[in-house]
Amino acid sequence: MHVPDRHQRGVSQRSGFGRRRFLSGSVGVTAAGLLAACTGEGPSSSPPSTGGDAPAPALAPPGSTGLVEEARWQTRVDEYLEVATTELDPTSRSSVTAHLVRSHRDPDYLWDVDSVTHESFQWVWDKLDNWEDTRDFRFVELHWLLALADGATAMRTLDPSIIEAAEARMVSNRWQYDDPLPEGVVDNQWFWSENHIVIGAAGEYLSGRRFPDTEFEITGLTGAEHAERSKEKLLRWIDERARFGFFEFHSTTYMTHNIRPLLMLVELAEDEELVRAAAMALDLCLLDVAAHTHRGSYTAARGRTYWNDKTAVTDENSFVMSKFLFDDTAEPYPSGADAMTAQMCAAERYRPPQTFVDIATAPGESLVRERHGIFVDGSAPVTENPEAPHGYDFSDPANLEFWWSQGGVGLWQVAEVGLEQSERFRIFETDAMQQIQLLVALNDNDPEKLRAFLQANHAILNFGHLQEANTYHWRNDVVALASVVDHRFGEMRDQVHIWQATIDEQALVFTTHPLTEPAESTEWGKDGKPGYWTGDASMPRTAQHERTAIHIYQPAWDETTNALLWAVFPYRQYTHAYFPQDRFDEVVQNGNWTFGRKGDGYVALYSWRPPTWREYDPAVFATDGMEQPFDLVADGGPDNVWIVEVGDAAQKGFAEWVDERAASPVEVDRGDAGFTVQWTSPATGALSFGSTGPLTVDGAAQAIADFPRHESPWGLVDPLQTTYALAAGGSSVTLDFDAMTREHT
Repeated sequence: MHVPDRHQRGVSQRSGFGRRRFLSGSVGVTAAGLLAACTGEGPSSSPPSTGGDAPAPALAPPGSTGLVEEARWQTRVDEYLEVATTELDPTSRSSVTAHLVRSHRDPDYLWDVDSVTHESFQWVWDKLDNWEDTRDFRFVELHWLLALADGATAMRTLDPSIIEAAEARMVSNRWQYDDPLPEGVVDNQWFWSENHIVIGAAGEYLSGRRFPDTEFEITGLTGAEHAERSKEKLLRWIDERARFGFFEFHSTTYMTHNIRPLLMLVELAEDEELVRAAAMALDLCLLDVAAHTHRGSYTAARGRTYWNDKTAVTDENSFVMSKFLFDDTAEPYPSGADAMTAQMCAAERYRPPQTFVDIATAPGESLVRERHGIFVDGSAPVTENPEAPHGYDFSDPANLEFWWSQGGVGLWQVAEVGLEQSERFRIFETDAMQQIQLLVALNDNDPEKLRAFLQANHAILNFGHLQEANTYHWRNDVVALASVVDHRFGEMRDQVHIWQATIDEQALVFTTHPLTEPAESTEWGKDGKPGYWTGDASMPRTAQHERTAIHIYQPAWDETTNALLWAVFPYRQYTHAYFPQDRFDEVVQNGNWTFGRKGDGYVALYSWRPPTWREYDPAVFATDGMEQPFDLVADGGPDNVWIVEVGDAAQKGFAEWVDERAASPVEVDRGDAGFTVQWTSPATGALSFGSTGPLTVDGAAQAIADFPRHESPWGLVDPLQTTYALAAGGSSVTLDFDAMTREHT
């Protein structure tokens, strides 16, 4: 493998501080300034000196008015690093990163850097060399490791063979799906999801900047040319997030994968425009997390998630970062190092606005409504040249990433260009596209047949499409309830988390319509996508008003839709709820109601079909240590009505609160066209909802569509607006993505 000569590395010869530099460049932070900050003696309200006539920093420096208080930030960093460096795993990039960061901060801190060898990272080199999926994640980690090694002393830097191996693969990697593909090689990287686009472009940009004069092996472009094309993609991605929100809305898994490359760009890029844009996009990520935080949990309904991220806040990908940033939970940090948080600890340029901390920890009630994504109807009749929203022409290959980043692989509108590009770049040969290739073959590789087939079976085959999502989140100091409302009713959606009621980090409740039976595994978190706990074989029609929500399950497809597809996707004839009794102080049942109390927080869950507890043999099925049943199954059919309400001791004692709800009859009518539901909540009022029509509360219709981009007690942002002005707790932040300004007071 080609390793660029030392003189070709555009970074290596510019700083007098050792062989390489760390966080230096036109944004105005020198390596010496970094080390000062890492010891807690860094800049407060004045930019670090760059000497000469260097331009002002792209961002206000740490300690500036309106950013988090710097002394507190430094304390949080020390607290986290002490936990993250308890043990060293030389095969873990996260662990090595945490130890490197701590060694920068503390000159007396010693760790076994010699155990981190080229061989201990062999699995990383194999993933990169074999062009496996998620290798783009590895480049983010490697860029951080190299940056930290650049600034380390000779006694504490990484083995040079690791540095050389990482650098060589930056030059030899295939960075974009439409780059030349060598004969006989399959590239299994999934390039197209929202998080993969920003991760891949950030890795490509920094690789290009590291070797600006080197010819990259796959494209023949120089590093500078790679950096130029990836910068354009990054700025486009950031603009789209400002206008459309997050396609993978509120994902506890993938929001961190947006944050990591953005933070990396803020800290390691030299281009002021890109640094500022990345910081503002990172602000948008943290705003979404903060506005939906309760007891340390990112409690929003989610566009993409997995079973091991759904059953306890402490298992979520975002938990450690959220605890570090907002300090809103008494739960301890889990053992080991979290890559996102370790990288936050290394940050010299970026500090969150104080407003986000104030939002996350704001006392009292709050209601947040948001709109994410773009509406495209996969059930619309097939036409020639369908009109695409916002100018993203369906037939233009340049827009394929945009549509597939919304999970629209099964949209008939992009079937023709998707087929063309897949054949050109052998995408169907990848592991992730094997099933798609079979469906294409069933249609004779004919784009017209494929379009008709996808449209006719959109409720099944378009299961990855995130589409437009209107999310609703209500919380007070004790409980929270969140839903994505009226989203793809009756259709299959993989990886979605439609609603959640949350009391604390362990006591939470949600429902799904499962596609499969539970996986026979004693390893907690194993589930398909969609499976028993992850995603839905059919999405409910959901509406929420403050502390109460109604979820109507009524599949839009069955075995009569397509016998062949039914043989592949035969969903279960029941719906069910995750209700972990062990994690509540009390659980009682009264008729079709199940009630839970944890501390001063309450949850009530009603099922039209009588629910029963499913027992699991721990020798066959994982139970996460729970002894009481946690799976509440409503057998008898895939169609059902679930009603959920959250409450707290400020309303009434638990026994009286339970009796009030059990005494209020739920009226459910199941006709040929679907359900109608009426229930008078003692807290919310008289609710009416159905398979069609509005949600009404005390006779007044409530909005369940066309929400603002963001609406909360802290600010209002209209759809497609690109200025975000938020205020909370005496602080404020304004992000203007047209003027590219970031102001905080």
